[in-house]
Amino acid sequence: MRELLNSEAYVDEAPATVYAKLLDDGEYYCSISTMYRILREHGEVRERRRQATHPPRVKPELVATGPNRVWTWDITKLAGPARGVWFCLYVLIDIYSRYTPGWMVAATEDADLAHRFLDATIGNHDIDPDTLTVHADRGGPMKSKSVAELLSDLQVSRSHSRPKTSNDNPYSESQFKTLKYRPAFPERFDSIEHAREFCGEFFTWYNHDHRHSGVGLHTPASVHFGTAPQIRRHRGTVLADAHAAHPERFVHGTPQPPKLPGTVWINPPTEKEATPGPTN
Repeated sequence: MRELLNSEAYVDEAPATVYAKLLDDGEYYCSISTMYRILREHGEVRERRRQATHPPRVKPELVATGPNRVWTWDITKLAGPARGVWFCLYVLIDIYSRYTPGWMVAATEDADLAHRFLDATIGNHDIDPDTLTVHADRGGPMKSKSVAELLSDLQVSRSHSRPKTSNDNPYSESQFKTLKYRPAFPERFDSIEHAREFCGEFFTWYNHDHRHSGVGLHTPASVHFGTAPQIRRHRGTVLADAHAAHPERFVHGTPQPPKLPGTVWINPPTEKEATPGPTN
């Protein structure tokens, strides 16, 4: 098992991701915890960055029980070829599926570009009126009059974080960390075209290949477009076959694949008990 985990195909993957990919290929070797134990015995488990498990219990309070209910968006800076040169990456993420419906790299951060970005992205998706909320922090483009008027015209609700409170937008913050912790992420981009090429490859991987721990180790695209239940059933069959072949290896009975997301929150209300969504 150690040889497989350290093979070229999986050496850069977390054990949970390897586990999910093997199940998707119809193979079961051992549990995630066993993978960690094998790596730990050889000093090959690296410390992993902590993730927020609970957003603060204050407003804004947003809930999603399916895709295209709550999107969050933010802008992050990418270092350009020289000191003081920056490119701006605009990104939307669906908090339920973790799917990225749209992104854009531009030379500047301003309200007109934000307007065009949101208009194009929302227009490219089949969004029913009054069903989507778009959440953002309180940056200039996010609070601009043109963006507010656009969302009103499109019958899309808008929401904002509290000032200086990044935990009010945890999904965008977490995705930016994933982007910038990638081994291939450069210290500087040679040009805006280089930045766009890199981001194109990243978001293709993130949407279609990344087995996300927040959505039951499925890809965001699979959850967003509804193929995840079928894949989960397939994973269950693989695990059931593994249990039938070697029941002595499973002291707790037939293992079950990770659950799909249920109710996903940004700041669940404090007045009543709420079912928390998966970690981000």
